[in-house]
Amino acid sequence: MNEISRRQFVTGSALALTGAFAIPRSAKAADAVIDVLLNDSPGTILPDCYGHFVEHLGAVVYDGIWVGEGSKIANVGGIRKSIIDAMARIKAPIIRYPGGCFADSYNWRDGVGERSKRPRRTNFWYGVNSKEVPMDSTSRFEPNEFGTNEFLQFCKLTGAKPYLAANVRGLTANDLWEWVEYCNAPVASTTLAQLRASGSAGSREPYKVEFWGIGNESWGCGGEMTPEEYSQEFRKFTAAYPPFDVPLKFIGAGASSDDLNWTRGFFAKMREKGEGSFRRLHGWGVHHYSWNVSAGRTTDWNAGKGDALDFSNEQYYEMLRQADSLEDWLLKHWAIMGEFDRAHRTKIAVDEWGTWHKAGTELKPPHLLGQQNTMRDALVASISLDIFNRHPDKVMMGNIAQLVNCLQSLFLADGDRFITTPTYHVFDMYVPHMNGKAVRTVCDSPKLSWDRNGKPAEFWSVNGSASVNGKTLTLTVTNPHLTQRRETEVRVHGAKPVSAAGRTLAETDVKVHNTFDRPNSVVPRDHTARIVGESIAVSLAPASVTRLSITLQ
Repeated sequence: MNEISRRQFVTGSALALTGAFAIPRSAKAADAVIDVLLNDSPGTILPDCYGHFVEHLGAVVYDGIWVGEGSKIANVGGIRKSIIDAMARIKAPIIRYPGGCFADSYNWRDGVGERSKRPRRTNFWYGVNSKEVPMDSTSRFEPNEFGTNEFLQFCKLTGAKPYLAANVRGLTANDLWEWVEYCNAPVASTTLAQLRASGSAGSREPYKVEFWGIGNESWGCGGEMTPEEYSQEFRKFTAAYPPFDVPLKFIGAGASSDDLNWTRGFFAKMREKGEGSFRRLHGWGVHHYSWNVSAGRTTDWNAGKGDALDFSNEQYYEMLRQADSLEDWLLKHWAIMGEFDRAHRTKIAVDEWGTWHKAGTELKPPHLLGQQNTMRDALVASISLDIFNRHPDKVMMGNIAQLVNCLQSLFLADGDRFITTPTYHVFDMYVPHMNGKAVRTVCDSPKLSWDRNGKPAEFWSVNGSASVNGKTLTLTVTNPHLTQRRETEVRVHGAKPVSAAGRTLAETDVKVHNTFDRPNSVVPRDHTARIVGESIAVSLAPASVTRLSITLQ
């Protein structure tokens, strides 16, 4: 018998923590065994864990989402129709806006009213532009053609909920009060409600925005604060607000994933006001980026980061290892939060995550922080989403950075050209997990190893997550090995599987990516899964993510 390690358990199970549970390996010839325990559930997977992020950065908004009402590119009220349709397909649940670092330099009033009368401002990201970027580029100067009304219309068209981030570094608590009033006040009830109805793309009816972020990265670009200073700002910004008939859900500007001191300092200071202060803290933001830095991480935009397309085997595995480290950081932050918020009223919102490569593969210079997207990025997405799925009792939201033309985007766009990336296809494959009851998975397989900085390193060779909706069990599994296929046996405990269908995303070369000329180089394909006795047999291709849809008796 093999005693199951902490890494193999879905963390949070009392059985796992006591080490009192073991599952025997099958006698059948399989490289990996996955046991799915239907009667052990940590909770329901919230759709918001599959959320997105839009910032006024490079070509995310302009030439990404927004093409303008007079554009020849197919659009709905100026919003690119291709993105609307693709977002609807993956049932996009929530979108964070307007940043990111941009949020703490942004005055929401600049983006409302008649579009022709809105002011032109210097964009926060002005200094990141290269010499090749024209001085009149929207990545240097913000025209405010796309603001609150347009963003909330985008959310309505895609079916996503809005998550607005307030400017804590540059504006006041009263400015947030008035933004809430502008968005949520009843019809014609206030001057701001009337303004909402009168501007370009305005709305007479309230938008009913629930989610509000209190600043962004307040330890850095959002104000260079200490956690104690930020806790005071958070309390001030959330002390009083006009709720109308919308329950407001405030999300704190939490830590970079490896900064445990920020979480401890903030929660300790909040605790001084009593545990009741946590009732206003619906979510605690955690940001986690994965990049190739063999000798260690750096905050320099480009220093040490590897190329999005030209990478070594070591860099490939290092990227996946960094993505996987998110799970341990979440558990550490969760433990610290519980020391002060004993009831765990506050859950974690991973409202920025994804890969970050060095510059050079963006579509053109104004696409700041843009990068190509390969199978390696797809596996970072599957690893990350499976982490969220395994911890629904802790994670209430996730927002990949960013939606289009920036970092780990689901889409790339340039003029009338538009494609989906391998990351998009992972989100599409994971849709059945939404609102499913998460069930524990135990993965038993050999470790894979590689050379990291001249020293041997290890990584799991099969991992994933599972959920149940009615009689359908959805299991998603990642095989990170570059060359080895994994013959896998899936054993379901608590019900009998009667049929199974597979879908997989895999290519013989992990550097393959979609382009405007070859938009379907990387797409999911049907995959064989067989019922063998009481188990399911599936062969997992190298460097692949696979979804099994299993019908239960």
